[in-house]
Amino acid sequence: MAKGRDSASWSAKAIVTLMAVSVLLLHADYVQAATYTVGDSGVWTFNAVGWPKGKHFRAGDVLVFNYNPRMHNVVKVDSGSYNNCKTPTGAKPYTSGKDHITLSKGQNFFICNFPNHCESDMKIAVTAV
Repeated sequence: MAKGRDSASWSAKAIVTLMAVSVLLLHADYVQAATYTVGDSGVWTFNAVGWPKGKHFRAGDVLVFNYNPRMHNVVKVDSGSYNNCKTPTGAKPYTSGKDHITLSKGQNFFICNFPNHCESDMKIAVTAV
C-alpha cells in the first residue's frame, strides 16, 4: 500500500512540474517579444526607409505605426511591390493611425500607398529571425 502512495505522489509531482515548465516556456516566448515604434521621431512618415538599420527583430515582435490616417496608411507587401512601390491587388491597408503589426519570420515589407509616399521612402523592409 505504501508503494502505491509513493507512486501516486510521484505522478502528482511530475504533473505539477510539467505544468510549471509549460507556463515558464509560454511566458519566456512572451517576454522575448519586443515592441518597436516605427520612425526615428516615433511617427511613420517620409524617409523611414533607413529606420530598421541596426535593429535586431524577431518573429513575434510588434511594429507600431503612428500616423495621421488622413495623410498616410500602412500596407504589408511582398518584395516586388516594395521595390516598385506598387500595391498588389487584394492588399489590405491599415488605416487606424495606430496600427500594431506582428512580424512574421523572414522578410516583412511595409509601404504607404498614398500617391508618391512610397517613392519618397515611406517604406521599410524588416527581417525577423
